[in-house]
Amino acid sequence: MFAGDSITDREKSNNAPLGYGYVNLFYNLMLAKHPETKITVINSGIGGNTVIDLIDRWDDDVLSYKPNWISILIGINDLHKFLGGLTTFNPENYYENLRRLLKYTRKVLNNVNFILMTPFYISRNKLEGGFRAKVLELLPQYIEKVRLLSNEFSATYIDLHDTFKKLVNIREPNVYAPEPVHPNFTGHMVIALKLLEVLEI
Repeated sequence: MFAGDSITDREKSNNAPLGYGYVNLFYNLMLAKHPETKITVINSGIGGNTVIDLIDRWDDDVLSYKPNWISILIGINDLHKFLGGLTTFNPENYYENLRRLLKYTRKVLNNVNFILMTPFYISRNKLEGGFRAKVLELLPQYIEKVRLLSNEFSATYIDLHDTFKKLVNIREPNVYAPEPVHPNFTGHMVIALKLLEVLEI
């Protein structure tokens, strides 16, 4: 079960049921590399979602399927809303809401496995006072919350921001995304391969 925002969703309404992004790519990589593995993949991403939005739809869209594994990629919309002046989306509330979601899930599905992927921002732009610089300055606080929760809930932790940061030190950011939030095909392939690599280990 893949839960998240538009990055996970990736136009699944136009390419049902998995969309065009990393969820679809991961599934096909699994079929190609590990055909012996019986796996059902569900894409529960919805564009624009924050952690609060996930909480509101969690029972219907996630828990009702009784998944063995739940991957969560959420946070960039929380960060944007916080920078836009909505203080309830600050890093601490992001942490508390995500923790509440994980605790509730473990209560309902005791043996579920979590994969927590960090929000990311595919940009080098650190122009002082600019919006992108503010995002890059604030993002590590949200990433740290995901790391802490991964430790607490024994989740598989994937730092996607670090993954992309290393890549954009070699190639231009637009190789992986037309703008910093939404990856292109290559960017989605990066996520799918990283996910597969970590799970194979």
